[in-house]
Amino acid sequence: MHDMNTIASPRERSFTVSEYHRLAHHGILRENDRVELLDGRIYEMNPIGSGHAQCVRRLTELLVLKVTPRALVSIQNPVRLDDRSEPEPDVALLEPKEVYGSRHPRPDDVLLLIEVADTTLDFDRDVKPLLYARAGVRELWVLALEEERVHVYRRPGANGYAEHAVVERGAAVDITALPEVGAIPVAAMLD
Repeated sequence: MHDMNTIASPRERSFTVSEYHRLAHHGILRENDRVELLDGRIYEMNPIGSGHAQCVRRLTELLVLKVTPRALVSIQNPVRLDDRSEPEPDVALLEPKEVYGSRHPRPDDVLLLIEVADTTLDFDRDVKPLLYARAGVRELWVLALEEERVHVYRRPGANGYAEHAVVERGAAVDITALPEVGAIPVAAMLD
């Protein structure tokens, strides 16, 4: 019989970004697996629904027209936050640099991240902002499709974003790092 004081509880196994990449290299994670590494944990993402996909297409067209050549528009590609997190946000506006062929963008390369949330609103609004803020991502928008509004997060810090505003359908949002492109109407992101 074991003494209850000597039995160790099971521990969660956390992964680094390099271990995560090795899992893919060895076929444990396949190319078409929809997963993200967040704070050392591998999360399976929901399939992309038609409304979500249409919103990302709309954002892509809108942002490419507005921000080129001041920024690069990256769609559903990795951003390496640190050694334990490599999410794939729906949209990333990046500093225009040539280095992305040899490494994934890092927080200081990011001008704005956008997460489109339909079935994952709570996760995108409650979990991801803290990770993005701790990594120093300057600005995050969570486009809440069902609510028809945008949650705007700015001023990152160790405890999250110091500023969180909710912008309704009839209003518009400025990209802090690119004020010269003008405000983007929430309705244009939704319709």
